[in-house]
Amino acid sequence: MRIMSFNLLCQGKDEHAMKNRRELASRTIMDLLPDSVGVQEATPDWMKWLTKNLQGYDYVGVGRDNGKNRGEYSAVFYLKEKYKMVDSGTFWLSATPGKPSMGWDAVCMRVCTWVVLENRQTGEQYAHINTHLDHRGKVAREKGIDLVLKKAAEFDIPVVCTGDFNLFEGGELYEQLMGGVLRDTKFLAPDTMKNATFHHFEEPTDDVGVIDYVLANDKMKPLVYRVVTEGIDGKYVSDHYPVYADVELMV
Repeated sequence: MRIMSFNLLCQGKDEHAMKNRRELASRTIMDLLPDSVGVQEATPDWMKWLTKNLQGYDYVGVGRDNGKNRGEYSAVFYLKEKYKMVDSGTFWLSATPGKPSMGWDAVCMRVCTWVVLENRQTGEQYAHINTHLDHRGKVAREKGIDLVLKKAAEFDIPVVCTGDFNLFEGGELYEQLMGGVLRDTKFLAPDTMKNATFHHFEEPTDDVGVIDYVLANDKMKPLVYRVVTEGIDGKYVSDHYPVYADVELMV
């Protein structure tokens, strides 16, 4: 199975405007063909494009501003012929997670979307959790991590968690994220690599800018971890590189 995380960049300017990148983004996903992919900064315009151009995929998720179709989505797209959706939901990273709300010192509403998928042939299930933590509020990130880890611990099936966590690998918040049931596939996969995931349309010189993650619980066996740096036709697909992990279910 292939699990992917992709921060699309909500808009972008000039040559990096969404209209100049949207085909590159959908081509990237279709070329890599993940079983499920968690996207971040997916505005309603992005969602319209992806639902039209990701052939063979369906999705779960809602806009963060009203719980329907306004604001950015942290949606999960999945291969609809291979999997059926068993359960799904979205909660807000706030003190009132059941309704659209701002969390603590955050500057934006933030959400976490999850889905339980069942393989139509084998009956095997896994949960995919996807989120985008606040880029300013440290308390919001701390509390948001707690909510995400609490959700991941609710499942007794294999779990993957993707997202732009807006925290650096190895830091205090990263250690908090690793303190629950989730682990970083980058350090578990025997076939792995080191590279920044956020580049801001400039060639990164090292792997310091790692803020996008593919995490898994102990019912998943990571095999391959990749940061997709190639782009398409020499062009960046976003200001983040897509990240994916190939994993096996441990059931």
